[in-house]
Amino acid sequence: MAVVFTPLVLSTQAGGRGDLTIELSLTLALLAFSLLVAAIVLPSRVRSISVAFGIERVLRSHRWLAVAVTTLVLIHLALVVADHPASVALLDARTAPPRARAATAATIALIGLCVLSLWRRQLKTPYQWWRRLHVVLAIVALVGSLLHVLWLNHLMKDDAMRAFFSLVSVFLGLLLLNRWVRRPLRALRHAYVIHELRQESPTVSTLALRPAGARQSGLAFRPGQFAWIRLSRPFGLPESHPFTIASGSHDPRLLEFTIKHAGDWTNQMPHLAPGRRVFVDGPHGDFTLDLRPSKRLLFVAAGVGMTPMMSMLRTLADRGDRRPVRLVVGARTQDELLFQNEIYGLREQLRLTVIEVLSSPPPGWQGRTGRVDQAALAAALGGRAGSKGTDVFICGPPAMVEGAVTALEHLGVPQHRVHTEQFDMV
Repeated sequence: MAVVFTPLVLSTQAGGRGDLTIELSLTLALLAFSLLVAAIVLPSRVRSISVAFGIERVLRSHRWLAVAVTTLVLIHLALVVADHPASVALLDARTAPPRARAATAATIALIGLCVLSLWRRQLKTPYQWWRRLHVVLAIVALVGSLLHVLWLNHLMKDDAMRAFFSLVSVFLGLLLLNRWVRRPLRALRHAYVIHELRQESPTVSTLALRPAGARQSGLAFRPGQFAWIRLSRPFGLPESHPFTIASGSHDPRLLEFTIKHAGDWTNQMPHLAPGRRVFVDGPHGDFTLDLRPSKRLLFVAAGVGMTPMMSMLRTLADRGDRRPVRLVVGARTQDELLFQNEIYGLREQLRLTVIEVLSSPPPGWQGRTGRVDQAALAAALGGRAGSKGTDVFICGPPAMVEGAVTALEHLGVPQHRVHTEQFDMV
């Protein structure tokens, strides 16, 4: 809020030209710049932000801010042209002065960011290329905005505004150094090696990692959190992907990631050799039971959405936790039910009840059929009384997550007790 409103306050104190259209245009431009700074800060892998607000809220806010920034910039441009129609000539890069070229480049970059992000699925843009373009366009938008303010030299004449923009520039510089230099260096010094590769199903593998150095302490994390993995050196744009940690948190020297072969990068998993170096950046996220006091726990998962649930179940078993735990897991076929044998074993160590739901069950299937719906969740909760003091963790495809959230709302589960993590993070 300080970043957003400080320049508006400073511009008011600095006084204006008295031209309402220009003053409104300037106010919108300042607000757009402040929101752009906030949009860049949110997804910069600042661990405290993702733990405080959760990765879903962070990325939702990031998307909303990017759209708001682009809208404000376009209104700003329209007001400038409305006040002085001849200003439309500034859009011609061949004759425009540097300040106008910088503004045009930033505006085009912002529009490109919104189009590529909001319609990525329709455009069928591969993740690696989308991510590279996203970072490049974000840098163009930020640098273009800063150069436009500097070369326009309207706001920079005021000492307070000049100090504000200088502080913001230094802050963003430090943030980007942390994201692109400090964190990769740390990942390089604390590299991991592939200890084991297990085939969970024809389309799912578990990658088990150990620290590369004998003296490394490993990664301390809360059960349910995620980390970014890359196989190449931890510098530059490509090859960094987020995956939930599936192992229990009691042994920080063992990291397991259960990964579905769903693209060019993840299809490499079955072919990786033990001993290969892997670079990990984490932990991140607030999808963990350790941040919430609960009397009872309900886990709802589908597919590889079981990975954070396994991390939490393994940790609960290691701690000897005796709270009631219900697990509702959905899959298409019985072969797609992950960790089935281990889950049955965990019932001996935990007060664990398992409800399996198959949409294409085999002959003689005794469990529930169809999808994870309100009836299955009601059975897991044991009625409205069972929802009191129960924290619900849901992970899986967006349609399943949204349907489960709606069903829980109808069952009277308070919204603050429902915690979600979807597969479409990016």
